[in-house]
Amino acid sequence: MGLELHNRFLQFQAHLERGEFDVFSTRDGQLPALQGVQGGLQAYIGARLHQRPWRWESAALIPERRTEIDAGAIHQLQIVESPDELGIACTATFALMENAPLLLWKISLENGGSQGVEVNRVDMLRLHPGRGQVNLAGDPAELAFFANGWQSWSYSGVYRRDDRRKATRLGPLRQPTRLYDANPPLQRGRFSSDMFGVLSDLRSRQGMLLGFLSQQQAFGSFEVDIRDALLPSPNHARPWLCLWANGDRAWLAPGASLETDWACLQYLDIDVPDPLGAYLQAAARQNQVALPADRGVPTGWCSWYQFSSSDYVGTVTPNDLRRNLSALAGLRDEIPLQVFQIDDGFQSCSGDWLTFSEPFVQGVAGLAAEIRASGFDPGLWLAPFIVHPSSRLAVDHPDWLLRTRKGRPVNAGFFWNAFTTALDLTHPGALAYAAEVVRTAVHEWGFGYLKLDFLFAAAVPGRYRDSSLTRAQVLRRGLEAIRQAAGPEAFLLGCGCPLGPAIGIVDAMRINADTASRWRPAVWNIEGIFAPEPDLPAARNALHNALTRAPMHRRWWINDPDCLQLRAQTRLSLAELQTACSVVALSGGSLLVSDEIAVLDAERLRILASLLPPVGLRPEIVDWFDSTTPAAVRLDLGGAVGRWHLLARFNWTDRQQPAEINLAGYGLPEDRAYWGRDFWRQSTTLSEAGCFQLGDIPPHGVRLLAVRPYTPGEPAYLGSDLHISQGLEVIAWKAAHGELGFSLQRPGEVQGKIELYLPGKVRQAACNHERVSIELTPQGTVVLPVQFDSSAKIQVEWEV
Repeated sequence: MGLELHNRFLQFQAHLERGEFDVFSTRDGQLPALQGVQGGLQAYIGARLHQRPWRWESAALIPERRTEIDAGAIHQLQIVESPDELGIACTATFALMENAPLLLWKISLENGGSQGVEVNRVDMLRLHPGRGQVNLAGDPAELAFFANGWQSWSYSGVYRRDDRRKATRLGPLRQPTRLYDANPPLQRGRFSSDMFGVLSDLRSRQGMLLGFLSQQQAFGSFEVDIRDALLPSPNHARPWLCLWANGDRAWLAPGASLETDWACLQYLDIDVPDPLGAYLQAAARQNQVALPADRGVPTGWCSWYQFSSSDYVGTVTPNDLRRNLSALAGLRDEIPLQVFQIDDGFQSCSGDWLTFSEPFVQGVAGLAAEIRASGFDPGLWLAPFIVHPSSRLAVDHPDWLLRTRKGRPVNAGFFWNAFTTALDLTHPGALAYAAEVVRTAVHEWGFGYLKLDFLFAAAVPGRYRDSSLTRAQVLRRGLEAIRQAAGPEAFLLGCGCPLGPAIGIVDAMRINADTASRWRPAVWNIEGIFAPEPDLPAARNALHNALTRAPMHRRWWINDPDCLQLRAQTRLSLAELQTACSVVALSGGSLLVSDEIAVLDAERLRILASLLPPVGLRPEIVDWFDSTTPAAVRLDLGGAVGRWHLLARFNWTDRQQPAEINLAGYGLPEDRAYWGRDFWRQSTTLSEAGCFQLGDIPPHGVRLLAVRPYTPGEPAYLGSDLHISQGLEVIAWKAAHGELGFSLQRPGEVQGKIELYLPGKVRQAACNHERVSIELTPQGTVVLPVQFDSSAKIQVEWEV
């Protein structure tokens, strides 16, 4: 172990030997640090709540040893407490990682008593006002908190201490989708997060990440209260906070034991390019994520948004599918999509997945064969854990349904015009049925791509048949059964899914609310009071989380930012469509469209073509803690034409805003000149003052610039309308002695424009040996029209 790590561990061990659990600091006596930390157990004995604080001062210490966990090599020591009056013994294991700046700890409980208990929660870390403090900076702090939502659709973002957490007004209609036990009262400054959260001081730019490396054993919650009333000291930020593992009142029988997932702490600088990287990578290793390096992100077509009713019921028919399949096959050279996915509407009822609706009386296996014969991968939507109350499954197998403590079927939310319920996956028959549905879809019907939706239903609170399991364990085992049934080659996309238990199982994950053909949410086409809903279907809600959860991409899974709706027949403005396309492209995630292909005009098809192939890379969120919804995004690219940056500036307001891109704010040096080319306006600017002034951005609009250093005397590729990256379409580049030759590549018949900077007067230009016209811009750049089939060689000569 390195000397610095060894010294940190000796200091850490010395604190524990003194019975002090206020040891979470970077170095002894320096900031940031946690002091006065406590923890404990909450368990029920019948109706009586038993609360037990940890008593480390009287515990036995097991010395340091090096060992391996899935996340990597650690150096750990243990504290073993004697059994309490109930006979419950506790062991705390603390560890420092060798390959990440993380402090880890976990709690193991063993019931050596004569009676069972229901474990309500295990407090991993708790601070009380006046008895503990968080010191992030030496000066008075301005605190903010990044909260990660429980499941795919849940709002994730930054709160200030004067904010209130985002909540739904739809009560039991929507509340089951938001259950993670950490819903504090709607008070200013009081927030909660699932899996991990980050508390930061906006002045010092120092932050603290608290969370869990996995949720295989329990859902982990992080709650803070950063109200002014809890900041008694003028010198330090002292919020109340708690990190705990949710026991869900799981039964711990005499002689039984349980162990939490690894909790973790990391101090970080929120302004570095990848502040969450170390934690996300450690969590990926702990969950044994294996993303093939050569696997591209999925592209495709989905039936849902074009063929669903206003009350979110699928209306698609086989004729609809065949019509769009034929249209896409005809465009395959220009629009090379991969997946053709059948969404909701084929099944007889949600829950009855092996029988079919009237339009699909012949089933879907034949359609899968047609899709494959047309050159696409067949995809199918399923929701294997949720159950419609009118389904045959609910009638024939009432014992498979998850029930409340009063014996009624649980409420899994209002969908398909009914209050749905859920399978109890601890019932062998229910688990076997869910697995059989997936096995049949993949291995009998022929769908190798599955979108698995409403997966949260497996983790709705209820009275499980196996009462010894937490909700996270139930969901994890259900997902493992589905993966085994599908096989390793099937591509699984999770949706409506709690994030933690799915890491390492799904290939892709929806990381946002459903999009929609409108900017704000509406219910039955009524916007009004529903507009503030944070996770109802809406373009605004989908795009928000696509950015706030962008760091998860290609670490935990491939991010799925949901479909694009390109057709003109929506309520989205052109500016909003450009914003949606920019976010999807910059996020690096899946790219699916959901339109009647025949209604897309030439311009909308051109937009789609410019997004293919997807860039696939993970962006940097520049203003992560400074904007409610990130407005500044940077994506670094490289290729045949060197290295460049895509810089985005979004306007999330309802009013036109001045567009300014300050290069220092994006982490670029100000002491040199840059070319900046706006993809959507196809205009180029040379900046020599470290800032681009780009006019006004319309409401909900974007400016997307390809930024390259300006070097006098050297030719430069500035961009094109061929691909949103404005450079990845170039596959070869060579310039010398007044001559430039380069190659372009794009699928199908291509027509567009490219823009160059050349250090002299242009003599002539050719595309595939045919001369092309030359357009000179006021900025002194050269625009060339190009037309080719799949690839082109461009030759340009200029006067030296």
